Amino acid sequence: MEKKSEIRLFESKKVRTHWDEEGQKWLISIIDVIEVLTETDRPRKYWNDLKTKLKREGSELSEKIGQLKMSAPDGKMRLTDVADAEQILRLIQSIQIPKSHSRIFGILLPKILDFCMATCHTMFCWRGVICK
Repeated sequence: MEKKSEIRLFESKKVRTHWDEEGQKWLISIIDVIEVLTETDRPRKYWNDLKTKLKREGSELSEKIGQLKMSAPDGKMRLTDVADAEQILRLIQSIQIPKSHSRIFGILLPKILDFCMATCHTMFCWRGVICK
């Protein structure tokens, strides 16, 4: 099984992704998305606090989060929380985005949706479901 991991840039920040062959979907590093949207210098702490809040509110989102070993800034492979595009979109709704970053959110959401649609379209074409 071939692993396909990529580092994508958004506003000059790295967002780690991984193609899940079994689930046929991209998994995205939650910490990276939080860092892009909030520009916090402690995205891991922000995510831990948000995860606690979501659990307290009864959200099932945190139960659907997986973990993968991804390349860390120090070059080592470390476990990090990941989610698919649908879960990321739900998560984005829970993130408090500073007013100064509302433009980034306005740009990011359509990009995520475009990415998901392009990925789904490509997978369906590859399987011969559409594009005949």
